[in-house]
Amino acid sequence: MLTAVKDREKSISDSLELADKTKNEMIQLQAQNENLLKEARVERDNIIKEANEAGKRLVVEAKEVAKEEADKMIADAQKAITNEKNSAMSEIKTHVASLSLEIAETIVKGQLSTDDKQKTLANQLAEDINLN
Repeated sequence: MLTAVKDREKSISDSLELADKTKNEMIQLQAQNENLLKEARVERDNIIKEANEAGKRLVVEAKEVAKEEADKMIADAQKAITNEKNSAMSEIKTHVASLSLEIAETIVKGQLSTDDKQKTLANQLAEDINLN
C-alpha cells in the first residue's frame, strides 16, 4: 500500500509538474502570440499609411498632369484664336484695299471722263505745285 500511495503521490507530483510546465508553455505561447499580433498590427498600420501616402501622391500627380494639359490646351486655343484673328484682319485689309482701289478708280474715271475735266484737274495740280 505504501508503494501504491508513493506511486500515486509521484503520479500526482508528475502531473502537477507537467501542468506547471504546460501552463508556463501556454503563457510563453500567449506572449509570443501577443508579440506577433503587435507586429502584425504595426505592419498593417505601416502598409495602410504607405497606401494612403501613395494615393495622395497619385492624386497630386494626376492634378499636376491635368493642370499641365489644361494649360497646354488653353495656350493652343489662344494661339489658334490669334492666328484666326490675324488671318481675318489680313483678309479684311485686303478686301478694304481692293474696295478702296475700286472706289478710287470710279472717282478718277468720273473726274477724268471728259477732256475738259482732265484739263481742269491738270491746271489744279499745276497751281498746287506752284503754290508749294
